[in-house]
Amino acid sequence: MKQGAHGSAVTGIPDRPADAARVPAQPRAADVARERDTSTPGARGEHTHSERPIPQPRVVVQRSSVRGQILDALRSALVTGELKPGEVYSAPALGDRFGVSATPVREAMQQLALEGAVEVVPNRGFRVVERGTRELAELVEIRALIEVPVMLRLARTVPAARWAELRPLAEDTTRAATSGCRATYAESDRTFHSALLALSGNEQLVRIAEDLHRRSQWPLVGGPPRPGHADLIADAAEHTALLEALIARDLDVVRALVGEHFAGAT
Repeated sequence: MKQGAHGSAVTGIPDRPADAARVPAQPRAADVARERDTSTPGARGEHTHSERPIPQPRVVVQRSSVRGQILDALRSALVTGELKPGEVYSAPALGDRFGVSATPVREAMQQLALEGAVEVVPNRGFRVVERGTRELAELVEIRALIEVPVMLRLARTVPAARWAELRPLAEDTTRAATSGCRATYAESDRTFHSALLALSGNEQLVRIAEDLHRRSQWPLVGGPPRPGHADLIADAAEHTALLEALIARDLDVVRALVGEHFAGAT
């Protein structure tokens, strides 16, 4: 949960650090085939009695898969600092980096723009938004206002067996923290918190909390040092302790651990 250089030149991602996400190279020919118009009768919604319409959903799924992989990789690059605040990145340059066409990169960047992570720079690309410690503190405050009351309510009502089912997710955060990869830990941390809140049965709550969680993991300008290996391990240990307190229905310990967890996020 815890959580850098300015520039304006259009550039691709610099040499990736050891913990950066890697996207499998996608053949350009496949991208072109997915993007070009087809002239088959089935694609136009037309068919004759002698032939069956060509099923199109399969093509859509392949396109979405590429875009989804790129989106995940870009989100990881934000968390690790591979994408730097203030820098402008072009879709073609990033596409060359990932081995895909510019189209799925542009679509993924547009999604990040909707989320507030980047902003569109006409005719140049996308600039990573510069954020300061105040914005992070505000995000953490909002998360606490949403998650803490829900967690305390669930601590009184959810059976111990349901909490125990989440042990593997807590263990995943520990393994991710041990690996030292910030992107891997960020994903496992978000998954754990989402699973806790999902027990409320409120899907809108989970979506909002996930969005706030993701935003709180973006890089800062002039902020404190990024969390180190020891910080990640300590954060993951809080997950395990919290889960055990929830299983034991120890409300005092739950209240204290949840408060400490969010206080340490800034």
